[in-house]
Amino acid sequence: MRSDPDAISSLLNHRKISRTRYSQVTMFKNKKVIVIMPAYNAAKTLNMTYNEVMDQSIVDLVIVVDDASCDETAKIAKTLPNTKVRIHPHNQGYGANQKTCYKLALEEGGDIIIMIHPDYQYTPKLIPAVASMIGNNLYHSVICSRILGGYAMKGGMPVWKYVANRLLTFVENILLGAKLSEYHTGYRAFSRELLEKLPLETNSDDFVFDNQMLAQIVWFGYTIAEISCPTKYFAEASSINFIHSVKYGMGCLRTAMTFRLSKVGFVRSSLFPEIHS
Repeated sequence: MRSDPDAISSLLNHRKISRTRYSQVTMFKNKKVIVIMPAYNAAKTLNMTYNEVMDQSIVDLVIVVDDASCDETAKIAKTLPNTKVRIHPHNQGYGANQKTCYKLALEEGGDIIIMIHPDYQYTPKLIPAVASMIGNNLYHSVICSRILGGYAMKGGMPVWKYVANRLLTFVENILLGAKLSEYHTGYRAFSRELLEKLPLETNSDDFVFDNQMLAQIVWFGYTIAEISCPTKYFAEASSINFIHSVKYGMGCLRTAMTFRLSKVGFVRSSLFPEIHS
């Protein structure tokens, strides 16, 4: 079957237009919206995630930090318009990747910073919703929950991960005095004010960074808003294995216990510094 040269030309022109249209600045209520993507071996899904991010028409800049991937993640990221790319010379860990992401986002003048994984597990279509919640000064922190609406199991989350998520969340809510549906989503947004206050450099360079960050937000007295988020589990989506999951779970429990002991004055931790009025 022969290809129609005009059809091919039209398709290429469409792709070119879809890329160049992202060059316009689209600040949300005079606030710069930056999407950060902590990336590792995301070559198969980075383009797809990026295109949907930019289709939301409110993102001013994308920051991709590649944690020494073994594939072409960095090469692909460098071809994306309105994208700043930073490459770690060696693998430093998920938490260390986020530290670089947030630092760069603040340096670039971000007012609303949204983290989404480039593995296309979470839909970027929620970006306008979370940005509006922060941009309208309702909240300083918003997380997209897989549990609200029952999307975790529908999206293919393994049963053992779902059970572990629910148990950890139950214990953490008790120790932190919060009422979140989950603490383990990788889709979250923050205001500049909040990020500048959190002692992120004291956090782990590993996966428990996410959990420590939410505990710190509660520690400083900020409310964490939640919205329901559909997710997809498939081969290319990032996921930690059972051994790392156990390590992560123990780290979450340790963080929550340290929070509670710090709250009542039994211990002092750099994760939860003294708050001066």
